[in-house]
Amino acid sequence: MMNKKIRPRNTDRVLEIAKRKGVLRPRDLDTFNIPRNTLSKMYRRGLLERIDRGLYRLPGSDLSEHHTLVEVAKRVPQGVVCLLSALRFHELSTQAPFEVWIAIGEKAWRPKAGNLPLRVVRFSGKALTEGVEEHRIEGVHVGITNPAKTVADCFKYRNKIGLDVALEALRDCRWQRKCTVDDLWHYAKICRVAKVMKPYLEATS
Repeated sequence: MMNKKIRPRNTDRVLEIAKRKGVLRPRDLDTFNIPRNTLSKMYRRGLLERIDRGLYRLPGSDLSEHHTLVEVAKRVPQGVVCLLSALRFHELSTQAPFEVWIAIGEKAWRPKAGNLPLRVVRFSGKALTEGVEEHRIEGVHVGITNPAKTVADCFKYRNKIGLDVALEALRDCRWQRKCTVDDLWHYAKICRVAKVMKPYLEATS
């Protein structure tokens, strides 16, 4: 039996959606009542490029330096980019982590991200929901902890990433004026590291 052809109207709509969203997953087509297998058919015809299993984009799309964050955001839409990956995004570290650090809820299912290298940490309550900025990268909305929250998280996870990394992040955050001392105190309390951060905060005030 021959495969059904793609309706021209569906092809045009998918191309329009891909241009707007940047990266597409099969389920993104559900809202538009377009069959999910349209993406794979368009890929075989060279109309779309497959960047990973279940992820498609327009051929020749310009990629930003944060493209991996885009792929992770599409795979784990409820996740929040944090710690070393957030530091890199905010230019508060010279390190380029191989893995994408992402926070999810304590009871959330551990995400499956195909070939994407993930480092998953679990936050709860306000530590997960507060201090999250939404950035639009390559047409995709990516949740990333803001500079002050990122610094506080680094102190909380200093045993995993190193105290020197947390101190560098604090110093650069203040030097680049990406947040105020009040912002840092606020998130230090949320992350329950106010006592740990206090001497370092006083030294930078």
